[in-house]
Amino acid sequence: MKPIVSGDAMSSVETLVKEIIARDRKTFLEDVRILSKYPKSKSNFGDFESDSPDVKILADFTEYNPLHKGHLHCLLEAKKHVPEGIFVAVVPGLFERSGRGIPYIMTRQARAEAAIAVGADIVVEGPPMGIMGSGQYSLCLAKTFQALEADYIPRGYKPDPDFEILLKRIGKGQGIAPKPYRMVDMDSGEVLLKGKLNEDNYVIVSLSKSLTKIGFDFKDKFIFVPRREGVSGTIIREAVVSGVLESAKEMLPPETIKILQREIDGDRAPLHQLRDEETILFTANKATVPDLKSLSLIDERTIENIINQRPFTTIDEIKTCIARGFSRHHVQRVLSSLEARVDKDTMHRYIENYPPTIRILNYKNKEVLREFKKRLSHRRLEICQ
Repeated sequence: MKPIVSGDAMSSVETLVKEIIARDRKTFLEDVRILSKYPKSKSNFGDFESDSPDVKILADFTEYNPLHKGHLHCLLEAKKHVPEGIFVAVVPGLFERSGRGIPYIMTRQARAEAAIAVGADIVVEGPPMGIMGSGQYSLCLAKTFQALEADYIPRGYKPDPDFEILLKRIGKGQGIAPKPYRMVDMDSGEVLLKGKLNEDNYVIVSLSKSLTKIGFDFKDKFIFVPRREGVSGTIIREAVVSGVLESAKEMLPPETIKILQREIDGDRAPLHQLRDEETILFTANKATVPDLKSLSLIDERTIENIINQRPFTTIDEIKTCIARGFSRHHVQRVLSSLEARVDKDTMHRYIENYPPTIRILNYKNKEVLREFKKRLSHRRLEICQ
């Protein structure tokens, strides 16, 4: 399916969004082609002895949307723990959509630049979160840590007395499975905690499950950092939309403000309220039932509603057709699926042997890059700045 290009003029930032989606879809499909050709090559799998075993890798997965002082606090605390280590920030990549399915404020290249500016050593591209289910991207994230041979995994969390028992078990390398309204020990089946978790805490539990599933030993690898209070994503987003970053200066490092302001001035931000609406509308209006059934994250009820209520002229009309999902972010994820147009079979092949390549988005200096390459000399690496 190819969207029809309308005659309406688009702003430069809207054009940028379309270009990002088109480029990343091409990259995604190329990655699948590589995986199909070399499904289990030594570039991605197997146990190897590192050329630089004394160099410790701290791998932190963070969206940096944008990078605020809470993120910086976790980074600095982790580096205190392993001062000679290489801090690798894993920043979500292809399609520029968050786990909520919502576009990021800045491109991953700009977010990677901010990470290096405040102290990260290497930034690599993480999984395309917004077009996957939460369990799928958690699994890909676990595989990223495995591919990086992470010695330590820093994670911010919200302190909670009831959550401490989970932290202790995960710290000892025990997997815990998040179930609806309960957390279950994967070995014993014991229900350790009932109820829902804060989002940061849920990510830790979900990650422990995924690491256990792929057989990655994470005993004593987690560095748990209590979340810093006083940072509000809502206030930061309002400051970005208004263009008055001064109102959020207490929450953002000056490096983030500088980069974000540059991106705004260059019409490359903010992007978090923009989508490739033309492609979404074309897909919803023109796709056949088999086409829609093949797309990731789209259920039967939603397909039925789309078929019965099209044609659509606005994204809001499509939103009313999306059936309620388990996640409160389901609507945005479905929009991202219509936007990216990745079918389920392709997605499964992509996830099975993820990652095909470790893409380096940015790095501190050539010395750090050299040490990182030596440590992962048996992996397929690509620098894409």
